[in-house]
Amino acid sequence: MPAFDVDALRAEFPALARQQDGRTVAFLDGPGGTQVPQRVIDAVNGYFTNSNANSGGAFTTSELSDSMSEEAHAAMADFLGAASPEEIKFGYNMSTLTLHIGRSIGATLGPGDEIIVTTLDHEANVSTWRAMAQDRGVTVHTVDIREDDVTLDLEDLESKLTPRTKLVAVGYASNAVGTINPVKEIVARAHEVGALTYVDAVAFAPHGPIDVRALDTDFLVCSAYKWFGPHLGALYGKAAVLDSLPAFKVRPAHDRFETGTPAFESIAGTLAATDYLRDIGRSYGDVAGAPGAAEASERRRELVAGMSAIVDYERELVGRLIEGLRAIPGVTIHGITDPGRGAERVPTVSLSIEGVGPRAAAETLGRQGIYVWDGDFYATGLIERLGKAEVGGVLRVGLVHYNTAGEVDRTLEALEGMAAAR
Repeated sequence: MPAFDVDALRAEFPALARQQDGRTVAFLDGPGGTQVPQRVIDAVNGYFTNSNANSGGAFTTSELSDSMSEEAHAAMADFLGAASPEEIKFGYNMSTLTLHIGRSIGATLGPGDEIIVTTLDHEANVSTWRAMAQDRGVTVHTVDIREDDVTLDLEDLESKLTPRTKLVAVGYASNAVGTINPVKEIVARAHEVGALTYVDAVAFAPHGPIDVRALDTDFLVCSAYKWFGPHLGALYGKAAVLDSLPAFKVRPAHDRFETGTPAFESIAGTLAATDYLRDIGRSYGDVAGAPGAAEASERRRELVAGMSAIVDYERELVGRLIEGLRAIPGVTIHGITDPGRGAERVPTVSLSIEGVGPRAAAETLGRQGIYVWDGDFYATGLIERLGKAEVGGVLRVGLVHYNTAGEVDRTLEALEGMAAAR
């Protein structure tokens, strides 16, 4: 297979050519939302130009719009490994989809039932369930972390699982510190006590292949704007589970969980984003050897191959970043740093610099054309647990596959200078 050509891929992203003070900007803000390739921009523009219409009309533009939407549902099913496009529901974003489906799940629960959430999660997969539980008289338990490496405390999870547990809500990866949870193991344990599982894959989806059937999760949700698409959320739900839930919708709505007129232009852009990832698989991946290749569709094989190629490239890149950070006096990395545990994290790295607040650090980097995030990133419970809420959170460097070793080295140089001058 050809070597991963990051320069060729970067050429597809117009935003990556942005200049600041004569230097190319380094976009290290991927966990907050990635840049998009030109084909995604063209797909959104093309939708408005050629097929902008509501669904179900007896005329060409409506038929084109509906056909595109059907294809996008099928593509998302292949992206996530779902059995059918009917198991895919598009919505405004992950948070909104979770609030919506949470109402349906909540309608099946009552006093005596229990829900498990985690300290490691984004608030969209915590606050939603707490609010629903308060309305329904349901008890919520929170699984803690192991503070030494900021991973989920699986013994604590085990102690909280009981026959009263009806839902386990867990992240695939932490959007703050990059930890990848053993989701398949967690799903299996939840199912042993009869609980449903709800997996937030927003922070994982840009960084590796997802197979919802292999995970056996009941629900999984992600957002296309975190993996090179437009602002759109996507929910997977097992068909039998979706069918068993009450739906809150207007009476004539065509779908039980996609309510109102969809954002068709964003759906078109999401379809284009899956095509971009397929191209990566064809160019740099092992399509024939992709997991599940024998029974998978061609698109699924290409997507898995593309995401697997991304994993290999990103793992080397984040290793370079962590190694450099560990050599800077006064810098603390929050999360896994052992190079032998690269498979347990995504390339999202949060850190603190002794004597430098995270906002001040982000501003200094921003003036140098290095764009990173600071704060708690809605992982509010985790940042509180780490004792960082009072100092403004942490600094987050988020790599994706269009970032380069040169950008990593440039960032390390800037951070080293910042730490030395504190």
